[in-house]
Amino acid sequence: MLEELKKRVYEANMLLPQYGLVTFTWGNVSEIDRESGLFAIKPSGVEYDKLSWEDMVIVDLEGRKVEGRYNPSSDTATHVELYKAFTQVGGIVHTHSSYATSWAQAGRSIPCYGTTHADYIYREVPCVRCLTKEEIADGYEENTGHLIVNEFMALGKDPVAVPAVLCKNHGPFAWGKDAHEAVHNAAVLEEVAKMAYRTEMIQPHVQPAPRELQDKHYYRKHGANAYYGQKG
Repeated sequence: MLEELKKRVYEANMLLPQYGLVTFTWGNVSEIDRESGLFAIKPSGVEYDKLSWEDMVIVDLEGRKVEGRYNPSSDTATHVELYKAFTQVGGIVHTHSSYATSWAQAGRSIPCYGTTHADYIYREVPCVRCLTKEEIADGYEENTGHLIVNEFMALGKDPVAVPAVLCKNHGPFAWGKDAHEAVHNAAVLEEVAKMAYRTEMIQPHVQPAPRELQDKHYYRKHGANAYYGQKG
């Protein structure tokens, strides 16, 4: 079981440079096996072209390394908190992809300006505040996870409907039902961020797409009455 989990997570991690979502070692992917409560994650600071599936690190939901010769990603504690709170999430991605990170550094949520965004993400992509001095000094990565979870709860956001977030002055996290869907959502987030940036450059006074259009595109792909794609 752990071998297959490691292979899936390795394959998902290798998609990050393929999709242009990472530079050097600036990213990580994990996937959890809910039955065992264990997840596999990229090792910290190891270059992508030197990775193999055996290098993936197994961690439990207390953040303890269970298996692996390397240390897990430095963002492991954030993944732990998201997995514990967002029980429908099966895979998580963190990158420093340039357009999404630019919105995060600006401290801005990404408005939904069109149907590409609405197809995947319900309403805006939220940008959470920067951590306080105390939160940064003590338990930085864990507190990043707490902040994301608390913000989603306060805003009443469903992590399934909003599978991405921006952390101010830091960068994006995205997630999905498994590692590959999480990477897919991270790629969509980067394209949405790029489109939103260009939209505001072309029309600085642009307004978000009408809510009825946002709802139509989101719900035709998601939910009980979805009809996008093929049945079966």
